[in-house]
Amino acid sequence: MRATWRRLPAKLHDAGWEPGLVVPAADGSPLITDHYFPRAEGDFPTLLVRSPYGRGLPWSPMYGMLFAEQGFHVVLQSCRGTGGSGGRFDLWRNEAADGRATISWLRKQPWFNGTLGTVGPSYLGYVQWALAMDPPPELKAMVVQVGLHDPHALFHADGALRLDNTLAVAVGMTYQHQGIAPLARATLRLQRRLRDITTAQPLRAACLAALGEVPWLDDVMTHPDANNPYWQGASLAGVAERLRVPTSLITGWHDALADQTFEQYGRLRQAGCETALLVGPWTHTSALQRGWPEVFAESLAWLRAHLCADPSGLRPTAVRVHIGGENAWRDLDHWPPPTAATSWFPALDGHLTQQTPTDIAPLSSIRYDPADPTPSVGGPVLSRAAGPRDNRALEARADVLTFTSPPLPQPLDILGPVSARLNISTDTGYADVFTRLCDVDAQGRSTNVCDGLTRLRTTGHTPSQATVPMSSTAYRFPTGHRIRWQISGGAHPRYARHPGTADSTVDAITFTPVRITLHADSALILPCSSGPTRPGDCV
Repeated sequence: MRATWRRLPAKLHDAGWEPGLVVPAADGSPLITDHYFPRAEGDFPTLLVRSPYGRGLPWSPMYGMLFAEQGFHVVLQSCRGTGGSGGRFDLWRNEAADGRATISWLRKQPWFNGTLGTVGPSYLGYVQWALAMDPPPELKAMVVQVGLHDPHALFHADGALRLDNTLAVAVGMTYQHQGIAPLARATLRLQRRLRDITTAQPLRAACLAALGEVPWLDDVMTHPDANNPYWQGASLAGVAERLRVPTSLITGWHDALADQTFEQYGRLRQAGCETALLVGPWTHTSALQRGWPEVFAESLAWLRAHLCADPSGLRPTAVRVHIGGENAWRDLDHWPPPTAATSWFPALDGHLTQQTPTDIAPLSSIRYDPADPTPSVGGPVLSRAAGPRDNRALEARADVLTFTSPPLPQPLDILGPVSARLNISTDTGYADVFTRLCDVDAQGRSTNVCDGLTRLRTTGHTPSQATVPMSSTAYRFPTGHRIRWQISGGAHPRYARHPGTADSTVDAITFTPVRITLHADSALILPCSSGPTRPGDCV
């Protein structure tokens, strides 16, 4: 690790390892647990890391060893039904009770000094929110890295199945805790069969057959409505509204869970809970790879400040974000910072302008054909296809609309949530609409910045209006670059194909092409920086 990440801090202590401890779960099932510790005299605080992905690589070195070397006991535990722990893994349902049971066990350990923190990414963030539903008095700090609080939003977006995420989670949850070799074999098997699986009719049967025994997969795929009783108790969004435990949040601009992180930051701030936010140029996985030195330093500083009374590593502001297009970091007091919403309108011949349209006439249309679905390119997904990518080949397709501004006379900074106001009509009454912001450089390369998708129901030729959240960004469009608004009928296999009818996405066997028409009063809404004035903050 030290050869890979040269900016890791020097170790303060040698680390010891006590593997294979048995902790009783809430139902009495054995939770297999490893204990890492500093080989030194004295009291040290404890970090709890609960994972459904096993206790080997990367968790043992990145969380067990590294934090123990810095002066923490680390309790690394496999969730129920995973990594050798007893019982049955039931996605999200047992984490609060098993977390409390682990705290009861901790209180009996002679090395536990009563000061506890939690740390971890992804589902390891979800188990932290679960423990914080009724936080034990010993819990003094949390660090949620690229974390999850709402499983439904991981799998669905406005009624559309996030197919790429669903497949990635199914493989990861099922095989990673079994070891690197089983995970690698399952991942390769999925990649070889990906096209056949994602274009199968019906989709549901193909996924279940290809992935083997994934007990929760069918329920997740067939319950797109967040209000369905199946999802009752799954979202822990409300925990932050009453939390008083200091919480650090870390994400990346192309993290599949970035929006969940921004939601939690807003809730924590409103509740008056001490919190910090770090947003880097990362995907869900690269935050723990090339971003690990920054992520580890941020996590360590927060834990030292709140568990060891050592605030020396904290930065002076609550928020630090990486500015895309500039490749620079910026410290901010709040997120989002003060901004002025600026509207950019589509116009004839593919132009994007700030001139307000005078009518709502049809402007341009595309034909979305589920038999040849518009492909997904990059963006915030869990797979290795994530991140900023060249969109030129995608934008050359006949089923993709693009509207592009003139070259910018000066830099343009946008910081905050981006959205689109769409006025759309269709010929079948049913469609998905995918909308994306891109940066076009002087050579014509179009790079995705942020995006979103909505599911529309239209009547006749009457357009339907929808506001589409396109996530958030901190991005500088340099002088001479152009803003591009990209619109299509989907992004496959990131999202499952819309069948063009009222049929279920996962059960449909009949697919109908859809004519999607954009009307002139649609708009791309960008949050132009209105903070301390600098040249290029606004145009």
